[in-house]
Amino acid sequence: MGKNEFLTPKAIANRIKAKGLQKLRWYCQMCQKQCRDENGFKCHCMSEGHQRQMQVFGMNPERFVGGYSEEFEKTFMEHIRRSHRFSRVAATVAYNEYIADRHHVHMNSTKWLTLTEFVKHLGREGLCKVEDTPKGWFISYIDREPETLFKEGQKKKRERAELVGEERHEKEIQEQIERARSKQPEPDESEEKTVDPEKMALQRDPNAGEKIAFAFGGLGGGGASGSGAQKAGGAPKAGGSSKVEIKAGAAAPMFGEEEDDGDGDGAGGRAPGGKKAKRGGDTGEEAGSRLGAGSAGGAGGAGAGGTLATLMQEQEKAKERANRKDYWLTEGIVVKIMSKALKEKGYYKQKGVVVRVIDRYVGEIKTLDESHVVRVDQQELESVLPQIGGVVRIVNGAYRGCLAKLVGVDTERFCAKVEIQRGAYDGRVIPRIDYEDICKVHVK
Repeated sequence: MGKNEFLTPKAIANRIKAKGLQKLRWYCQMCQKQCRDENGFKCHCMSEGHQRQMQVFGMNPERFVGGYSEEFEKTFMEHIRRSHRFSRVAATVAYNEYIADRHHVHMNSTKWLTLTEFVKHLGREGLCKVEDTPKGWFISYIDREPETLFKEGQKKKRERAELVGEERHEKEIQEQIERARSKQPEPDESEEKTVDPEKMALQRDPNAGEKIAFAFGGLGGGGASGSGAQKAGGAPKAGGSSKVEIKAGAAAPMFGEEEDDGDGDGAGGRAPGGKKAKRGGDTGEEAGSRLGAGSAGGAGGAGAGGTLATLMQEQEKAKERANRKDYWLTEGIVVKIMSKALKEKGYYKQKGVVVRVIDRYVGEIKTLDESHVVRVDQQELESVLPQIGGVVRIVNGAYRGCLAKLVGVDTERFCAKVEIQRGAYDGRVIPRIDYEDICKVHVK
């Protein structure tokens, strides 16, 4: 058996010593040999085999360094894609996981001297999203796989189709409303043709000191009405129709005259004959003109206005039910971090921009000074309002996803007034919308 055979104690001891990860600076990439100490590495560099490899390297050094750099970048990105595809990880942590394989391509054989230079290279090339924080460099993998890009394209296509369908539906509703309005006659013109003001005027003898009585079908109190009629003119009215009587003094507020507090007798507190007669005549003319105008306005606007208002209310309720969700986070809005668990780290009540939404309910928030990125649940976030005239995004409710301009704020009711600026609802004013349903849009 030879001196250094496989099962000799010396060979076994050497394997035990070489087990695990050794010092990277004592590794020769050209010879792919790992030395255990500085003396061993020095002896290896003086060996004949290493000298021959260095002669080959000296013929074309750029080719070897470029090849090792390309292989190092490829294997490192493969490790990031498999281990941290959807997460943000520290660069040192990812590098330590990568070099755990003792047969990896070492960084001392590449064109990057430090890990920081390599991380900056990944950011410049757009392979990873790179962030420099007080805790070190952090990287996030940018997925550019054809399958992922295809899925994102299909998702955006569906969203555009849904938006176009919703706009088309709203346009059809507006056209239906316009057609309904065009079919309804104008209230003033229709009433002028059908109602004669002379027939609606009250006819009364100005010299008679009687009460003014109006008959309405379906109202109770027939006995009281009959007694009032007997006092006013003598004989009681026959029949079962009920009446509501109004004294001359009590009718004054309805026709714009002052109220007359009389003696309370059956005649309603008479004044001298001439004054009483003049007042009675004026009251009859005003009553006739006002009744004519009131019936003209009421008959024309009852049918058209009620139907259109009901239709629009039903559409608003349908949009509210369809777009009201239990999640509201979206990219590009400014929020306030209200998590007390992050108070010790200085993030409590700090404002930031939502740069990414994870599973609808979790957002990655970048602080406004762009120094930190934290991941917070929407339960621990609060919407932010801009100044009057600023741009907001409606994040929940009937007009979810629309951009609008903040017109006013009602601090007592905790709501705001906004005007939509784009899309199918451009120019529409929402008089009252809750604070939590709108949020400030980040402007770079």
